Amino acid sequence: MGTLVTLDLPANSPVADLPWVITIGSLGDEEDWEPVVCGPYERAHALALAQAVVADEDLMAVVEPLLPRPDAEAIRDEIELARAAAEEPEATDDNDNHETRRVRPGRAPTEAEVRAGWARIAARLAG
Repeated sequence: MGTLVTLDLPANSPVADLPWVITIGSLGDEEDWEPVVCGPYERAHALALAQAVVADEDLMAVVEPLLPRPDAEAIRDEIELARAAAEEPEATDDNDNHETRRVRPGRAPTEAEVRAGWARIAARLAG
């Protein structure tokens, strides 16, 4: 049975509206292959697809948001925020922001649903 790791978001988090990617890799050390990164997807689609893929296999899926940034300076700003956060003393456990769970097969979105999601993502990014 596979494992799914994602952010544990508060209700109405704006992060949920970002495009999301799925990174799928081996759950153990016995397999040596490069992880596969797929996306972008809407969050619900990414979670459902990841769940469908890893549920019956020894795979790990990490579902995380993309941070679309329009230029190099905005990317540098994100890097600085990440560095600053890493330097702050930890007040809580590292796993407080992530949810890890064993997954069971569920209904994956259809190709048409995923394509409709892509259209919504493109419209948000272009807007």
